[in-house]
Amino acid sequence: MISSHLAGIVLAAIAAGGLAYVFVYPLLSGEKRAEKRKKALVGEGAPRAGERNRSGADRRDQVAQSLKELDQREKSRNTVTIEGRIAQAGLTWTKQRFYVVSAVTGLVLALALFALTTSPFLAAGGLVVGGLGVPRWFLGFRKKRRIGRYLEELPNAIDVIVRGIRSGLPVGDCLRIIASEAQEPVRSEFRYLVEQQTLGLTVAEAVAKLYERVPVPESNFFAIVVGIQQKSGGNLSETLGNLSRVLRERKKMKAKIVAMSMEAKASASIIAALPFIVALLTYITSPTYIELLWITFAGKMMLCVSAVWMTAGILVMKKMINFDF
Repeated sequence: MISSHLAGIVLAAIAAGGLAYVFVYPLLSGEKRAEKRKKALVGEGAPRAGERNRSGADRRDQVAQSLKELDQREKSRNTVTIEGRIAQAGLTWTKQRFYVVSAVTGLVLALALFALTTSPFLAAGGLVVGGLGVPRWFLGFRKKRRIGRYLEELPNAIDVIVRGIRSGLPVGDCLRIIASEAQEPVRSEFRYLVEQQTLGLTVAEAVAKLYERVPVPESNFFAIVVGIQQKSGGNLSETLGNLSRVLRERKKMKAKIVAMSMEAKASASIIAALPFIVALLTYITSPTYIELLWITFAGKMMLCVSAVWMTAGILVMKKMINFDF
């Protein structure tokens, strides 16, 4: 009997201890307060997460808008006006003078073709080619040759800036030295930069306009380096020294690519000239055998088809052996 009472007391004590552990221990240990704080933090964090999502969306919208603006800026750079093409070619012509030269070239070529062939269709074609094609080809030829000389001299000009900065000269004085002593066309381009500075532009803004007159990646590299240094500071002489080394390595790589592609260019030239050489030799030896190509209808059709396929082959070979740097 006594043992049963003791067992009941022990069970009651264990039950009371369990209830105390369940209800009293969290209050004493602080777990209840921790849960309340956790719930409070979770409750406060929900709107903050929403705010973060909204701010992230706003940042994405801003980045997308910035990318659109950069794309529009690059498109505006690619659409070069006549004045821009004339400046890139290194000429001092006005737009009116360019149009006059184009008209005179077209008239001269049309009159020459009409005098030689008495064909109004060929004269009209000569007028179009001489008025629209030849002047623009001349500007492209001048631009390509000028850019080649510019890339030859630009690393030397950057080295002058590096040495001047290391000796204590400001960047503006280094640009003036280049504008007076460098080789053309770097001298004229840096003279234009110095003139832009005298009009109130900063060095970074003046250098940024260099790409508009000489649209090559090297000009863009130079403008980016100077612009970053003007905004964030840093060792400009070391940065420009690295840029000069990179430009020289790019120049070596271009020369290596040109040398490696010369064999393919020679092969393409031989393949393109081979049909004309064979036709000329055949005409010299057996004129009656080959003249069927231009006196019969079937021969004319064959010549037209051959000309189309020959042009396509030449364009494909040109695309394969020309490299964009």
